[in-house]
Amino acid sequence: MLFDSHAHLDDPRFDKDRDEIIKRAKDNGISYIVNPGADFETSVRAIEMAKEYDMVYAAVGVHPHDVKDMDEITLSLLKGLSKKPKVVAIGEIGLDYHYDHSPRDLQRDWFRRQIHLAKEVKLPIIIHDREANDDVMSILKEEKAFETGVLLHCYSGSKELARQYIKLGAYISIAGPITFNNARKTVEVVENIPLEYLFVETDSPYLTPIPYRGKRNEMSYVKYVAEKVAQIKGISIEEVAHQTTQNAKKFFNIK
Repeated sequence: MLFDSHAHLDDPRFDKDRDEIIKRAKDNGISYIVNPGADFETSVRAIEMAKEYDMVYAAVGVHPHDVKDMDEITLSLLKGLSKKPKVVAIGEIGLDYHYDHSPRDLQRDWFRRQIHLAKEVKLPIIIHDREANDDVMSILKEEKAFETGVLLHCYSGSKELARQYIKLGAYISIAGPITFNNARKTVEVVENIPLEYLFVETDSPYLTPIPYRGKRNEMSYVKYVAEKVAQIKGISIEEVAHQTTQNAKKFFNIK
């Protein structure tokens, strides 16, 4: 049993064969998938995917790339979506200082506002952090976000930062880049963080792991992430699958 904690199943690249992809995921032992939103429209689609497929759950939120278009109405609509069945988190939200598709002051403001929403509706948050480590950590601390639950999606930071996060009660999610030859920093994170604080994910259709790097990613490939984690830790993939699934079910409050 595996839990893909972050997959954009609603992405148009899956429109032609979504049912086949879900079947392949099931055939490869994936029992749970969380589909996060990136804006209002994709949050709605995530909920639709959760209605259609038993194994799929939704998160709703606005990605830092898209907060330039966010307003009070969007926030209010997100609040309504957050109360729909099978919505298990607010996300993905956070800061992206690599692309700066939205001005940084707006990114920080709407990050805070969406944390407030998560606390109000009592849901954990899924964090996108790219080249914004200090500001993400500062805002999470200032807003007391760890009280509601924090997941660092597709973690790419240092082992030292990861240790700070788990001391605060956060979880770290590992994605396909762990399989790349230049993944030394993420390998060190897996070496140094207890399995009880790790998740696995695909972030499909992005970040395809070896041996399929360069092709469209899909949920069944999360097994390659789990296999790499098992190899690094010197344990069985069954142990990694069991523990990361239990971690994710607890975090997302899936019974």
